[in-house]
Amino acid sequence: MSTTTALPARRAPDSFAILLMIGLCAIWGLQQVAIKTTNAAVPPVFQAGLRSTIAALLVWAWARSRGTPLFRDDGTLGAGLLAGVLFAAEFVCIFLGLTLTSASRMAVFLYTAPCFTALGLHWFVDGERMRRIQWLGIVVAFAGMALAFADGFLRTDAGTAASAAYGSTLAGAAGDALGVLGGIAWAATTVIVRGSRLARTSASKTLFYQLTVSAVVLLALALGLGEVRVESVTPLALASLAYQAVIVAFVSYLLWFWLLTRYIASRLSVFSFLTPLFGVTFGVLLLGESFSARFLIAALLVLTGIALVNAPAKR
Repeated sequence: MSTTTALPARRAPDSFAILLMIGLCAIWGLQQVAIKTTNAAVPPVFQAGLRSTIAALLVWAWARSRGTPLFRDDGTLGAGLLAGVLFAAEFVCIFLGLTLTSASRMAVFLYTAPCFTALGLHWFVDGERMRRIQWLGIVVAFAGMALAFADGFLRTDAGTAASAAYGSTLAGAAGDALGVLGGIAWAATTVIVRGSRLARTSASKTLFYQLTVSAVVLLALALGLGEVRVESVTPLALASLAYQAVIVAFVSYLLWFWLLTRYIASRLSVFSFLTPLFGVTFGVLLLGESFSARFLIAALLVLTGIALVNAPAKR
């Protein structure tokens, strides 16, 4: 006998939902800066594992306080494990990529994910066929991505302090490529969630799968790489790690899932183009990063493509 309660009808975002989405995009845009500032104190893969571990414990406590079952056999184990592995792969790409490229560039390349998501849903999930305007968005975003890669190779100043340290733009290009791979892994996770039984389970359980599996995978990988260590404990490093685990991986993700249960998803997703905009802004203001006019044009093309991909269908 099912005990699932009916969800309220989803509606268009009101002023509260719009302000909350803008706040969430700012939180997600700041994440790359937080990771980059912590990399000097905690090795990247170990840092990612700690982030997932802390957030998984918080989700478990939250679900327990609300009586949400996390360990009931509902046929989601296989999809949950796969989603967790993909989630881990995404953050390996992000954390390692940020040792090679700037937070501004990572924000743009990572948030090509909505375009890859639209392609994956079109190919693998029934009822998710793309419209012409979405195909146009894919073309525009990919053109922007190609221009951004070209900008990385044409930079004469090595673009970032990280790539300069490696003596060429090749390291920066590798970091950019990891950003794209992170976006692909993120998109694959979304497709798995949307196209499996995870789409019908609680948001807390879906998030718990991703955080728990990624914690195990990332900590094991950090151990294998000899990264289970802390270089230095500073207030900034602790604050950045707490921000990633508590604010981003726990609070913001639960708020996002809550919004999805009450508002039309396509109308919420259009705000995703704000996240790389915030990411670039925070990178410039907080880390002193700079970018060329060519990269600015590339970023605008990517943002335009994301907005077109997320354009709601006409009724």
